[in-house]
Amino acid sequence: MDFALPETALAVQEGVRAIGARYDHDYWSRMEEEHRFPWEVWKDLAAGGWLGLTVPEEYGGGGQGMLELAMACETLAASGGTGGTFLYILTPGFGATTLTRHGSVEQKARLLPGLATGDLQFCMALTEPDAGSDALSIRTHAVRDGSDFVLNGQKVWISGLENADWMIAITRTVPAADARPRTSGFTLFLVDVKEAVDAGTLRYTPIPKMGSNIVTSSQVFLDDVRVPAENVLGEVDAGFAVLWDVLNPERILAAAGGVGGADAALDVAVRYASEREVFGRPIGANQGIQFPLAQIKAKTELGRLMTYKAAWLFDRGLPCQAETSIAKLTGAQVGWEAAEQAFQTFGGMAYSKEYPVERLFRDARIARNIPVAEELVLAHIGTQVLGLPRSY
Repeated sequence: MDFALPETALAVQEGVRAIGARYDHDYWSRMEEEHRFPWEVWKDLAAGGWLGLTVPEEYGGGGQGMLELAMACETLAASGGTGGTFLYILTPGFGATTLTRHGSVEQKARLLPGLATGDLQFCMALTEPDAGSDALSIRTHAVRDGSDFVLNGQKVWISGLENADWMIAITRTVPAADARPRTSGFTLFLVDVKEAVDAGTLRYTPIPKMGSNIVTSSQVFLDDVRVPAENVLGEVDAGFAVLWDVLNPERILAAAGGVGGADAALDVAVRYASEREVFGRPIGANQGIQFPLAQIKAKTELGRLMTYKAAWLFDRGLPCQAETSIAKLTGAQVGWEAAEQAFQTFGGMAYSKEYPVERLFRDARIARNIPVAEELVLAHIGTQVLGLPRSY
């Protein structure tokens, strides 16, 4: 049986690759050093329609699926923009994909056109200081007050808030202690970020971090944030199913970014190993260098296939939690292994900012911890796929 990607996916790959070719490793390293959002790339992606891929055509988008979006994310990362994975997770993933699948008619008409053009940006607020991987224990709560809900709580490690127009805030409208089952009582809200900031009810503090500084990650304080009832995403108290439909795309896009990052690291390592001569021959001729790079190439292709499978299942509305978990696990691992082997291939020069290896190294490491810790992914596979007893 022949394996062939759809023409739509190949067109996305070609289009995003052409944009990525305009921005070399020096550009991305400069954005990282300056802690600056890559507006030039964002505008080019928007102009080509590569940000609105999952927005339906009637709202100005491409009418495509998660497979095409994952291809775009992977291709941008492979060009050297490994931090650019956040560009696709935050707005096309959290924003366009979620609204397309779960937004009301009014919400879609109001927000999807701006998401299709890249004029609007989104972020998502789930993680809290005392509720990271244990999402069921979040404390941020929302209380009905007339035609509004009032939100209070804290969030942490919320990426992209500084540029976001809208935030998907995950709250409890039923306390965890009273929720039966524990997955009930969740409500998701569309929060107008600028309105809340201007009102003084939403404050955020950027967190200094070791990498991926083209977007900030912040601690967020919600103090009596008022949200109109029409900004509920999905149904009150029944938001957990919607949340899973936010988290599965996040994992698929994170996997795609990991695979693309592996491509980027492998590319710079192979070129260096072909050009750098020691003892009168290229270091790539030595099996100690060549074989680990070949092994990473094999793992990258496996991770790529798993990512495509997860996206394919998601697009068809089929169960895909196991596949998204495996894709995220393998994508993150091979991204890290590729960056680490590239570092080793460059020897001492890898430590120099003259080369992009140190940035690729830093960008790759965090993927094993977010958007879900590797250990929790393994626990999910162990219990939900293998049927082993739970440890928590």
